[in-house]
Amino acid sequence: MTDVEAPTSADELHTDLQALIRQAHSNGVDVQGGWECRNGTEYPDWDIVVTEVEKP
Repeated sequence: MTDVEAPTSADELHTDLQALIRQAHSNGVDVQGGWECRNGTEYPDWDIVVTEVEKP
């Protein structure tokens, strides 16, 4: 996914994450769970958690 432009706002980040999760789900990837995102010394580390929510 190196051809994707980096998001420059929270809205763009949301849109990019939504597209990534939809694509992964369509490809049979279990997107539910948690991942540690370690980034070396240049960036902070994050804990990413994805949970499926019930549609209204």
